[in-house]
Amino acid sequence: MILVTGATGKLGRLVVNGLLAKLSPTDVAIAVRDPQKAAEFAARGVSVRRADYNEPTSLEQAFAGADTVMLISSNEVGRRVAQHEAVIEAAHKRGVKLLAYTSLLRADTSGLAIAEEHRQTEKAIRASGIPFVFLRNGWYIENHTDQIPTILQHNAIVGAAGEGRFASATRQDYADAAVAVLTSGSQDNTVHELAGDDAFTLSEFAAELSKQTDRTITYNNLPPEEYKGVLAGAGLPEPFVNVLVDSDVQASRGALDGSSADFRRLIGRPTTPLSAAIAAALRRM
Repeated sequence: MILVTGATGKLGRLVVNGLLAKLSPTDVAIAVRDPQKAAEFAARGVSVRRADYNEPTSLEQAFAGADTVMLISSNEVGRRVAQHEAVIEAAHKRGVKLLAYTSLLRADTSGLAIAEEHRQTEKAIRASGIPFVFLRNGWYIENHTDQIPTILQHNAIVGAAGEGRFASATRQDYADAAVAVLTSGSQDNTVHELAGDDAFTLSEFAAELSKQTDRTITYNNLPPEEYKGVLAGAGLPEPFVNVLVDSDVQASRGALDGSSADFRRLIGRPTTPLSAAIAAALRRM
């Protein structure tokens, strides 16, 4: 049985739906903080277990009978290492045979501030002795396309990435890769670097959005401190502001660029191009 943590999150839901397209519901379980939010999966016959990253005993109970655990990284930046270590310990106690983890592109060498928690988690998983697979996900293209309504209000994108390239892919692309790994048999102790095929700069993002909306969208590259002030002025919490600014600065240095034949091999197709992702986002508006 495959158990997915964080299954009611944006990525988790896609992974579970992908598994259900290939497996019987009796072969899939999910561990979530609030089971009421997973009613749709329970109605489809999926075993829904309550589990909280901050409550180790709940994790051990939730992992009963699981052969494979998909650890979707916590979104609580600054607390993730302890939370992930609780998952690893519970998986070890339950005799889990494979622990899959959503890490970060080139986590072992990345200069991104958020990479450190991923490095520590990977180290803890290796030390546990549990067979593992690391899905080192690159940037989600939705990090940009979700901002389109705000961008269109101002006809401008602001950032601090310069001409740095983002080798992004959609959450669906990353979910498809996870499902391929989880259902492919032996994956013991493998690392997949997952960068999108269609790398773009924020200037190119602005140009494509301009084309599809018949507007003139500009990209305004700002010094990091000025960009930080813009985000803080928009009411974003400081930890999130710091992550966004650091990500842009590191992108300007190539931290989010790359290519991945491994990605294409896993999902059996190229990753979603920027033009298609923007078109889909505009249709959802």
